[in-house]
Amino acid sequence: MFDSLIPLGIDGSLLLGAALVATAIPVLWWAMSGGDKKQASRHLQSSTTVDLHQLLLTRSAEERVVGPMAASVARKVRRLSPAGMMANLDRKVALAGSPATWPVERVLTTKLLLGLVSIALALVTLMNGLTKTNIIVAGVVVLFGYQAPDMLLSRTAAGRQDLIRRSLADAIDQVTISVEAGLGFDGAIARYAETGSGPLAEELMRVLQDIQLGLARKEAFEALLARTDIADLRQFVQALRQADVHGIPLAQVLRTQAIELRERRRQRAEAKAAAIPVKVIFPMIVCILPTLFIVILGPAVFRIADTFGG
Repeated sequence: MFDSLIPLGIDGSLLLGAALVATAIPVLWWAMSGGDKKQASRHLQSSTTVDLHQLLLTRSAEERVVGPMAASVARKVRRLSPAGMMANLDRKVALAGSPATWPVERVLTTKLLLGLVSIALALVTLMNGLTKTNIIVAGVVVLFGYQAPDMLLSRTAAGRQDLIRRSLADAIDQVTISVEAGLGFDGAIARYAETGSGPLAEELMRVLQDIQLGLARKEAFEALLARTDIADLRQFVQALRQADVHGIPLAQVLRTQAIELRERRRQRAEAKAAAIPVKVIFPMIVCILPTLFIVILGPAVFRIADTFGG
């Protein structure tokens, strides 16, 4: 297979790789950019009549040509992708907060482009010789190029879920204080969502918006659980359901949940602190102890060498 490509020579292979990379750059730029939101906002806020032709001419080439082409490719890739893969990707995007600049179609386009670029680089590597090292490097490049968006999404999602987990106890404390002061549960949630910051406040604000749009409170919180992956939050929502079914006072349930969440947060902190000595052992053995031995035993080794070396 590669015998017909190898006669191109190193210069030809480099030109092939450069051409493929240069072809992918415009669409890759679209995939990683969020568009001109300020310009769209200005057009939405403008009360004057706008000529659509002039408006189209004022847009950049990326918005007029590359964007629609990449969006069409993304839609086709979505239709051809397995349902399980799309469900997994939708889940990752939801856990990452569904950023406006990274819809699922944009992630798919980025995965496709990075996969093509990595395959081109792998071919360039294999053209220089079908050695064991080149084959391993080509495989690693292809795998990393295709999985890079997934790794970025997973890292973003993990960081966001950790922020929600750490702020959950404080949020329930504030909601409990507001309910005990006389506010209703929805009003207490709204107060925290308006005064708080971070992903948990954003998610609670979205819950309130869902309720205002007509969803039942149970359905709104189920949608919240679908957008998160936190056991503590799931248990809190389950406690709210039980309180609603059995008629338990909401302030009592909130107070109990706040105490339990603070206790779990303290236990997690203690577990992380207990794991620090184990994590420090390997860097200490590899980095610190050899240096310490050199500093302590180095002069003795030189003296012994001078003594027995005459």
